[in-house]
Amino acid sequence: MEKAEPKYDIGVIHGRFQVLHNDHIKYLMAGKELCSHLIVGITNPDPSLTRDSSANPHRSTPLANPLTYYERYLMTKAALVEQGLELSEFSVVPFPINVPELIKHYVPLDAVFFLTIYDDWGRQKKKYFESLGLKIHVLWEVPIEKKGLSSSDIRRSMIEGKKWEQHIPSSVEKLMKQWNITQRLVELKSH
Repeated sequence: MEKAEPKYDIGVIHGRFQVLHNDHIKYLMAGKELCSHLIVGITNPDPSLTRDSSANPHRSTPLANPLTYYERYLMTKAALVEQGLELSEFSVVPFPINVPELIKHYVPLDAVFFLTIYDDWGRQKKKYFESLGLKIHVLWEVPIEKKGLSSSDIRRSMIEGKKWEQHIPSSVEKLMKQWNITQRLVELKSH
């Protein structure tokens, strides 16, 4: 059976991906199925573009952001290639979600912006996009209890010496071990 023609030319999807896990892959691939070219925006690309949010206060802490933008760029690229995408089918860019007025400098505003909503933070992002007049496509909205995997849980497992590898793509596992992210997390936790 032949694949259906994508609904959109360019789609924009975003996340912190601190660590990119299997549910992130489901989310990214759901966006890719709907567009010819997927732009993956990496939020909190650096400390100057990271802000506290009352809707999700933990997301701005150093322990919640152990990976650099460049590491997440490499990790996202490797994971999507592992899923069978060609490099020409996607781009990875910084995405300053906490400073929505800067988004226009990173992605085309005439693209469709994919979202998932689980909580007040998801609703806040939707408001940001609406305030910019962007075309929004909500992939799914479910209560937080049904969200599934959490990067926080994976980072916690890494710190506590528990199994975490089964929750992430093998390409990401390889990079986490190569970069010794477990040790980095342990050091961040002790400060």
